[in-house]
Amino acid sequence: MTSTRIEAPCGAPRSLFSYRKYWASRFGTAPFLPMSPAEMDELGWDSCDIILVTGDAYIDHPSFGMALIGRLLEAQGFRVGIISQPDWLSASAFRVLGKPNLFFGVTAGNMDSMVNRYTADRKPRSDDAYTPNAEPHRRPDHAVVVYAQRCREAFPGANIVIGSIEASLRRIAHYDYWSDKVRRSVLPDSKADLLIFGSAERAIVDLAHRLAAGESIAGIRDLRGTAFMVPRGQLPGSDWAEIDSTEVDTPGTLVRHPDPYAMTPAGGPDGKEAGCASQSSGAAGLAGQPRTQVIQMQFQSHLRMPKLDR
Repeated sequence: MTSTRIEAPCGAPRSLFSYRKYWASRFGTAPFLPMSPAEMDELGWDSCDIILVTGDAYIDHPSFGMALIGRLLEAQGFRVGIISQPDWLSASAFRVLGKPNLFFGVTAGNMDSMVNRYTADRKPRSDDAYTPNAEPHRRPDHAVVVYAQRCREAFPGANIVIGSIEASLRRIAHYDYWSDKVRRSVLPDSKADLLIFGSAERAIVDLAHRLAAGESIAGIRDLRGTAFMVPRGQLPGSDWAEIDSTEVDTPGTLVRHPDPYAMTPAGGPDGKEAGCASQSSGAAGLAGQPRTQVIQMQFQSHLRMPKLDR
């Protein structure tokens, strides 16, 4: 079922740094976001508030999305850990940092995992720009779905939030080029509680603070830029309306574009369709115009050569 929220335009968005910092801010800024229990012990942490799972290598630089989001959440006072390119064949790699206090944040990485792994000819790529030494095959097909399922298997009661370009573009039914089929949304396949699409920095910060304040993720249904599943025939609230997805992109009146090469305006003065002017009308139109004189100009070029030493 596809539904959309009907609401009045809101005012200016809240500043990202206007929230009161979470109590864990007393631990300070980590040199690097921890990826192992030993690194958590060095920081004095007994648990992570948020654990980010990514298909990219962890490089603490803004060009890597999870590093940027992780540092943003850390600036809000949360303890953030990262699981980078985990072994997806079992759930053990997803238990390495324990259960997060707030949620798992799952992403395929900077690229859609299918684009990352395959060429346009559906052949496996020989390298991966977001993996150390460009080593290929370090992430699964449809990584968002696989990672989220493993997180659910590792900790059935944990909150799972999915995002990234892969989740954003696949949040509704979509054509999958590699399987040549129309696939459903990644939400039911991933078993995630919430999907955040777009850049999502405002949504992820707001979500983290609301969960930290004790709200249930199942009750957060007014967060802009999110998608979630509801039972068939049930709407989240009275201000929601269901839309038939087959009518969303129904074309309206088709207006014929004017011919940019027509000699007369579109439609013409007599209401007839404009076209190229005829030879006779063209000759008549040029009768009153001054004749054009063609002037042939000649140019001489001079090239100055360096003096040769003898």
